[in-house]
Amino acid sequence: MDVRTNDAWERNRLARREITRQYGIGRIDCDSYARKISELMDGLYHPEEITRVHDAWTIEDYPDVADLLTRLNAAGMPTACLSNTNHGHWVRLAHEVDGRTRPGEPEFPVVRLIQHRFASHLMGFAKPDPAIYSAFESAMNVQPGEILFFDDLEENIAAAHQVGWIARQIDFRIETAPQIESHLQEFNLA
Repeated sequence: MDVRTNDAWERNRLARREITRQYGIGRIDCDSYARKISELMDGLYHPEEITRVHDAWTIEDYPDVADLLTRLNAAGMPTACLSNTNHGHWVRLAHEVDGRTRPGEPEFPVVRLIQHRFASHLMGFAKPDPAIYSAFESAMNVQPGEILFFDDLEENIAAAHQVGWIARQIDFRIETAPQIESHLQEFNLA
């Protein structure tokens, strides 16, 4: 697919973000998301193209994270994810639909190693909204100071700190597993 631009792309940036947020908290479905984005861009991309680009956003598991999770699981360390995502990505990432495992091999096996999986589109909130952190605490039956949280976005880390979580930022430009391992060692958890 070729890359196309027009004036509507920049002019409607905030509106595109809001549509993406609505999709990420489960208020609209994938077809509505793609149609609305296409309309905002004055038809520059058709909804089908928007969906293809959206599907291509998730590429592969992070290297060495499977080994790290396997070790944590073997040591009895609870693991969880709190993901800002949407139905289209979650079906691929978590290898499930409506809470049921899909047939076949998972495209992202690392996610299946995480013991507790929480997704924004299923919770109705997205990071950095404090409500998602509170909902996670309730679902996991834990206190804020018992959570060691990793995220690549500064605003999500700041929000986690605000609610009392122990939060560390992961730099997406360098290998993820060594960064997590280093933070685990900081707390004598690895």
